[in-house]
Amino acid sequence: MITVNLDTISRLMDLARTFHAKEQVVIPQEPNSPSDDWALQALADHDDDEYYAEFESIIDDLEPDQQQEVVALMWLGRGDGTLEEWDDLLKQAGEQWNTRTADYLIAHPFLAEYLREGLDLQGYGEE
Repeated sequence: MITVNLDTISRLMDLARTFHAKEQVVIPQEPNSPSDDWALQALADHDDDEYYAEFESIIDDLEPDQQQEVVALMWLGRGDGTLEEWDDLLKQAGEQWNTRTADYLIAHPFLAEYLREGLDLQGYGEE
């Protein structure tokens, strides 16, 4: 069960789609964990992007356990685990949590699709 407001997740999905649709956004590879610092390097050129700034602000306003839920939801949606393994995904997200969650998430070019799939698997369908 997701405790993060679904409207918040929907806004994050919209911002991610808009951010990634820009031509100048280039993400060289997928990160393996939230602690990888490559995301900071890849996103350094986008600090002044309004969509990135709003995305980061929303994530930073979430409590750490809610940030971990969003990460676990992304992992679920990209197939890193099943719904039956949700608790394990949450635990892993907690173990790997750091203050750069927004960078880690936005660095995934298919973030919006992963979150949508994760919500679908959680039974939320199209919101």
